[in-house]
Amino acid sequence: MNFTLPKDIGDFLVELDTFIEAKIKPLEAVDDNMRFFDHRREDARTDWENQGLPTEEWEALLGKARQLAIEAGVFNYPFPKELGGRDGSNLGMALIREHLAAKGLGLHNDLQNEHSIVGNNVGLLMMLNYGTEEQKAQWLPGLQTAEKFFAFAITEPEHGSDATHMETCAVQEGDAWLINGEKTWNTGVHIADCDLVMARTSGQPGDGQGITAFLVPMDAEGVKVEEYLWTFNMPSDHARVSFNNVRVPASSIFGGEGKGLQIIQHFFNENRIRQAASSLGAAQYCIDESVQHANARKPFGKPLAANQGIQFPLVDLHARAEMLRALIHKTAWLMDENGAFSVSDKVSICNYQANRLCCEAADFAMQVHGGMGYSRYKPFEHIYRHHRRYRITEGADEIQMRRAAGYLFGFMKQQKPKGVN
Repeated sequence: MNFTLPKDIGDFLVELDTFIEAKIKPLEAVDDNMRFFDHRREDARTDWENQGLPTEEWEALLGKARQLAIEAGVFNYPFPKELGGRDGSNLGMALIREHLAAKGLGLHNDLQNEHSIVGNNVGLLMMLNYGTEEQKAQWLPGLQTAEKFFAFAITEPEHGSDATHMETCAVQEGDAWLINGEKTWNTGVHIADCDLVMARTSGQPGDGQGITAFLVPMDAEGVKVEEYLWTFNMPSDHARVSFNNVRVPASSIFGGEGKGLQIIQHFFNENRIRQAASSLGAAQYCIDESVQHANARKPFGKPLAANQGIQFPLVDLHARAEMLRALIHKTAWLMDENGAFSVSDKVSICNYQANRLCCEAADFAMQVHGGMGYSRYKPFEHIYRHHRRYRITEGADEIQMRRAAGYLFGFMKQQKPKGVN
């Protein structure tokens, strides 16, 4: 692997920076839109009277930024050229995500709502890989323009990270399927057209095979949002959803009967390396801001930076960021060379290490900045609260370590699961 930044990616980062300065920064500055990013951000973003969901104004602003990015041709970077994209690579997406997160809070990139001026549209990429021709015709135009969206219904209240023991089941009745069960942490269903519901259709609890993905319309009879779960970092669009005798046609099966978990694993690997890169970028932002503050702040007549109690922790955080950056770039590059299932162990390592690093860097940035670091006038508490979730929601630290151990000790094989093309 050549560690020189590929010219096409480097040029694209320059294009992004130019676009941010020309279009995104001015949008932030009008109509008091800075209320979504300054000390008022959590309150401005959250509709406290509507189950803690994002406010209409906040989501409308994200939509404006997204449309500007689509018009500029940067949003669709990872899409194939035939869909107006640039055939973006996993390495490119990792570098872009790190670059944007390292800029700190802003309308260019706010992962609390999975928003970015460069789309992480895994739904579109999954549709290209696994959708039927009928599904592609129905979904691709809307996915390209971010006008359509489907959520992911995987986690269950009683089973958490163990997707193989899910109780949601689907039974075939003639040319239709009947779905019953409950999902939780079902993100984005308030704006989703469909929910991609994982349900057991064959096999026994604990089997990886026999779980099928169904595209279920959110307005289908028997689909009910039971509650939206308030979280450490508000607003929250994470719902508990029940499915009571929901009838869907066989054409709603996504990716083939019994192959749901393998499809999701593909999504997990590609999404998690990008998410790890985002945590790395946010960590680097915290480190850089702390170094700058430590050089400028002079309590007791000398810079904070003169104290080894400040120097050594920041050196350690910086060293870890440098080493992690090399592994993330290598993993994304290998994924491009050999496929998403070739680096599952490294994806898990990158994921939990990056998320831990970000939380520790944000925490120490608060300490370096003192009282203002603890306040909402600095972004560190927001970065901590947001990225702390990834140590659970993107696969808990312990799950990622367990997964890496499976490959290290030979319990699992580093290969593409059977039945996945």
